[in-house]
Amino acid sequence: MKRSLCNLHAAYVLLCTSAAIYLSACTTDAGKSTNTAETFQVIHPETIDTVYTKDYVAEIQSVQNVEIRARVKGFIEKIYVDEGKPVREGQVLFTLSNKEFKEELLKATAELKSAEADLKAADVDMKNTKLLVDKKIVSNSELEMADAKKEAIQARIDEAESSIAVAKLNLSFTEVRAPFSGVINRIPNKTGSLVDEGTLLTTLSDNKEMFAYFNVSEKEYLDFVKQKELGKPQQVSLLMADGNLFPYKGTVETIENEIDKSTGNLAFRARFVNPDQILKHGATAKVLMNTELKNAMLIPQKSTFEIQENVYVYVVDNNNTVQMRKIIPSLRLPNLYVVSSGLSLNDNIIYEGIQRVKEGDKIIPEKALLTQTNNL
Repeated sequence: MKRSLCNLHAAYVLLCTSAAIYLSACTTDAGKSTNTAETFQVIHPETIDTVYTKDYVAEIQSVQNVEIRARVKGFIEKIYVDEGKPVREGQVLFTLSNKEFKEELLKATAELKSAEADLKAADVDMKNTKLLVDKKIVSNSELEMADAKKEAIQARIDEAESSIAVAKLNLSFTEVRAPFSGVINRIPNKTGSLVDEGTLLTTLSDNKEMFAYFNVSEKEYLDFVKQKELGKPQQVSLLMADGNLFPYKGTVETIENEIDKSTGNLAFRARFVNPDQILKHGATAKVLMNTELKNAMLIPQKSTFEIQENVYVYVVDNNNTVQMRKIIPSLRLPNLYVVSSGLSLNDNIIYEGIQRVKEGDKIIPEKALLTQTNNL
């Protein structure tokens, strides 16, 4: 009987202990369930007027860049310049062999003198024939023959003068001169080389000013036109291949007349002064052009996530429930998106920590301003 009472007491103690543990566990779980809502900062999208900079790949070209080619056939007798050196307008760059053209000039000059002498004799004959005709010693046909002879000699004179002009022109072509002041580029043929008419001797670039050609989309072109109509400055900057900014600003001065159907782009041309000769013909760079944005709706990029190339945010409703919302960004700025659709200015979106929530979760929203998040 005593042992039974002891066993009963032990069972009672065990039951009470279990009940206490169970109640404690239930209390703990209940406490957890009431404290599962986590606090997150939420923000409203904000609209501002701002300026953003977009870069465009550009091709750099000299304002003047021409090929210097031989205009007559001959041997290069002398080269007066070196590659990469500046030259003045009219300066002799090359001389070609000219003996053949000198001989042609001498021959044409001799023919001219001979024809001029014959013309003088023909004038005398014609005068004498006219006297004889007047005295009716010879017929008028003799006078006509004398006149025809004089015209034939005059034709020889014209031909000789033309030959002299051609010979002088060819002789002048044996001295190759700079058409403008600039910098000499590569010289592929050296002294003694035989060159034909049209052979490339070198190229000449005037690098005092440079053109930068770049392509913009049709929409960006229309935005640019609107700014131009409002009298906004059309200055652009140039980012060189080494990542440094070119020290001088450029100006957009012309736009192509047709849109490329394959790309939908339009070519722009900006002019840059180049007093230090840093930019070279054929270089590549990036044109940086500022564009104004009016009433742009902005949100931080860190508040977004992507699913299958679509961009989403978490919106918190009036019941503090998280909802996933698809948005359409129109532009990516540093740390920010410009939103074209999907949000209103009254929407609360989770600012950060979006990895810790999912759609349908309850949260405790803590409002913050976008300007307080260092994103603007």
